[in-house]
Amino acid sequence: MVSGADPKTGEVQHLGGGIDAGHGFPYGVPFEGSLNDGPGFVGSDAPAEADLYRCVHCGLCLSACPTYVETRLETESPRGRIALMKAVHEGRTGISERLVSHWELCLQCRACEAVCPSGVPYGRLMEHTRAQVRESNLESPELNRLSRLFLTAALPHNGRLRLAGHLMRLYQKSGLQGLVRRTGLLKALPGGLDQMEAQMPVMGNHFFTPSSQVYPAQGERRMTVGLLSGCVMPMMQGEAMRAAVRVLQRNGCDVVIPTGQGCCGALNLHAGDLELGRQLARRNIDAFRAAGVDSIITASAGCGSSMKEYGDLLRDDAAYADVAHEFAESTRDINEFLAGLPVDPPRSELSWRVTMQDPCHLAHAQRITEAPRQVLRSIPGLQLTEMAESSLCCGSAGFYSLLQRDMSQRLQRRKIGNALATEAQVIASANPGCMAQLEQGLRDAASDMRVMHVVEILDAAYRIER
Repeated sequence: MVSGADPKTGEVQHLGGGIDAGHGFPYGVPFEGSLNDGPGFVGSDAPAEADLYRCVHCGLCLSACPTYVETRLETESPRGRIALMKAVHEGRTGISERLVSHWELCLQCRACEAVCPSGVPYGRLMEHTRAQVRESNLESPELNRLSRLFLTAALPHNGRLRLAGHLMRLYQKSGLQGLVRRTGLLKALPGGLDQMEAQMPVMGNHFFTPSSQVYPAQGERRMTVGLLSGCVMPMMQGEAMRAAVRVLQRNGCDVVIPTGQGCCGALNLHAGDLELGRQLARRNIDAFRAAGVDSIITASAGCGSSMKEYGDLLRDDAAYADVAHEFAESTRDINEFLAGLPVDPPRSELSWRVTMQDPCHLAHAQRITEAPRQVLRSIPGLQLTEMAESSLCCGSAGFYSLLQRDMSQRLQRRKIGNALATEAQVIASANPGCMAQLEQGLRDAASDMRVMHVVEILDAAYRIER
């Protein structure tokens, strides 16, 4: 039996003893106060009993879970967190700040799902659990503040989000950011503003914007596809989005980027705001249905994961249940789509050493790992070198890096160490949050290694031909 100290409370927890057969608690999981204090799970968005009891506590998820790998604490493992959910569901305890702290430390990377022999839908369980936490007003002050200022006030509103992005870019590019940092002003203000500012994503020089334009296929036309622009990626990785358009054109696709679309809702769903997530899903379904496309393509792994689950999200919506299912079935990650065509290989060599970082919501939620490698291997001259733990979370996890900075940075350093060990020139990825996290980690490590989206690398190879 192994012992460890809870990083939040300092209490010693005993690990490896399995689950108490009488109560369903991991051995050593402490509860403060009365077993009945705090609210329980209620309403239609409560975690489903059928989902909760698919977990048989076998422990195969432990070695896949980043927070368990880092802490070796049962309460920071998937089965430990599910045991806490069961305790609330069965009325043996209520939702409390103590329980919430364990749920909020979860990255929602869904690595546990990929190795679970019982098929536990852990991502859905965590989203519904966080919805209950949100309804109970027991989410952490940091998450509550982020939800109000960003997830609710800005993210769903394209105009406001763009304005915020332009202001952020002005702050970063004008020299004001450097001046503010040199003065130490942010360190003197409360709320950890200096650390939040340090985690601020770098805005791109040119944003990517939806339009009514049709980008015509090169050569023989195969189909018409709709590309998700989304919310944050067009501002952070506009060049990757433009590369995606060019790559799709080169592979025989007319490309449209519908103007009525917006955020996919993934970040809101992860925070437990299921109703706003449903509203955003309906908006995107309407926009892409009106565009009349054959397939919906996303260059963001996190977005693709959520969009492929719109059918489940809207299953109780009589007006949208069927069309949401059709939408989900028509959604493809761009790597998945290109590999399935198959991709038209470049005719010129690109002599780069590349290592692949698997975004969690591509590798674990969508179960896509071979497709991006197949795309990279189609490039003549490219040397693909695998890194250790390529699918272990990098610590980005949406807004997790802002809320759980210590764990996020621990995972970031682990990932960067594995990447540097490959001696590659480029880290390939397929998710905007991962790319920003990797770029920041490389800056901290004073490395000149680059981070590029897989389609940016393929586009670079195509452009050499000209």
